[in-house]
Amino acid sequence: MRLAVTGSQGQVARALLERAAPGVSVIAVGRPALDLADPATIAPALAAAQADLVINAAAYTAVDRAETEPDLAYAVNARGAGAVAAAAHELGLPLIHLSTDYVFDGSGTQAWCESDPTGPTGVYGASKLAGEAAVMAAHPEAVIARTAWVYSPFGANFVKTMLRLAQTREELGVVSDQIGNPTSALDIADAVLAIAANLLARLADPALTGLFHLAGSGNASWAELAERVFAASAALGAPAARVRPITTAEYPTPAQRPANSRLDCTRLATVHGVRLPQWQGSVDQVVARLVREQETSA
Repeated sequence: MRLAVTGSQGQVARALLERAAPGVSVIAVGRPALDLADPATIAPALAAAQADLVINAAAYTAVDRAETEPDLAYAVNARGAGAVAAAAHELGLPLIHLSTDYVFDGSGTQAWCESDPTGPTGVYGASKLAGEAAVMAAHPEAVIARTAWVYSPFGANFVKTMLRLAQTREELGVVSDQIGNPTSALDIADAVLAIAANLLARLADPALTGLFHLAGSGNASWAELAERVFAASAALGAPAARVRPITTAEYPTPAQRPANSRLDCTRLATVHGVRLPQWQGSVDQVVARLVREQETSA
């Protein structure tokens, strides 16, 4: 299996490079060779990769900055995503495109299903929703996988931020009225690799395509996630902070965050036989790795 993944420095791309089993080649194609903001680069870069399947993991993910950079957000997340889909379709390759819980308005208390009405409240979510539409228009046999609350040992993310702040702070105020599915990029990579294997084993099977939710099992608030991070860190003798639960109103941001980001991942389990692990164990594994890496570099 030879897979081309966009976004060479992103959390999911780096996780895919690490998690690919023997016999699976992951070719990370990133800037400047492939730049979603420059559609002319996309088809040549994907053709040069000579892959069996394309994974679009690249995106503009600066949620707050998107409010003042809407043109760039749409260029990457909508037009760029559509160009990746068009290139994959032209090459005759299956496509897995990653999207987000931000396509929903965050209302209610039930987990969102794929068939629920969308209603993004900010530029980031709106640009990703436009990207979903562009992907399906250009590549009707694509898989779109919405995920949420992504963290990993790589790049910038909530778990790494909490561990960094705990080195200098005894207490942190963390939002407790937003609920979602904490999702390890390593688990996303395992799931995407399984979906890719299914698609290549059953080419042209429409039952495997369409829209899916792909997120860690179980729910948490940001405050509960932080508490788990600090418990795992403290168990290893590393710094930990007390968590002071606060409301969204006490932590204003330029872009509105969804209060309810829960994703119902039943369809993914039913169709592809893929269910991500419980979030707590995945958090513990990432924290343990980050603590080890910190000790090694100290």
